[in-house]
Amino acid sequence: MRIIGIDPGLARVGYGIIEIKNDKKILLDCGVIETGKEKKEEDRLYEIFKDLNELISHWKPNLAAVEKFFFYRSSTTISVVQARGVIMMVLASKKINISEYSPAQIKLTIAGSGKASKKEVLDAVMYNLELNKPPKPDDSADALAIALTKLNEEGFN
Repeated sequence: MRIIGIDPGLARVGYGIIEIKNDKKILLDCGVIETGKEKKEEDRLYEIFKDLNELISHWKPNLAAVEKFFFYRSSTTISVVQARGVIMMVLASKKINISEYSPAQIKLTIAGSGKASKKEVLDAVMYNLELNKPPKPDDSADALAIALTKLNEEGFN
């Protein structure tokens, strides 16, 4: 089984891909899809669409976990929601089962507290995946935490 965890954004979409093999969690890939601020918004959304399609075609995940978006008073709210829509559309078009989790759910599942710090979540990601150094950038570590939340729900803790 392979899962892709996704931390949505317009400037940066974090992703993490984990495989379960012989009851062991194996990190296959993680990183970010970055879109340049100098580009028009529609071009940035298309870049997310294109790059996410390529990732999925390459890694062929069976499951997807996406962080739920909470509305904040911000000038980027609509852009992030649009990027999330593109992400959900790509996953649905590939017939990948999608689960969504709030930040508090992810923190609770991964670090044991819905109010866990970034460092506590990062430490839990490193522990769960037996990593010697933290995944970079932070958006990819967040995406791995999202994927691990789904795996925990599936019984792989």
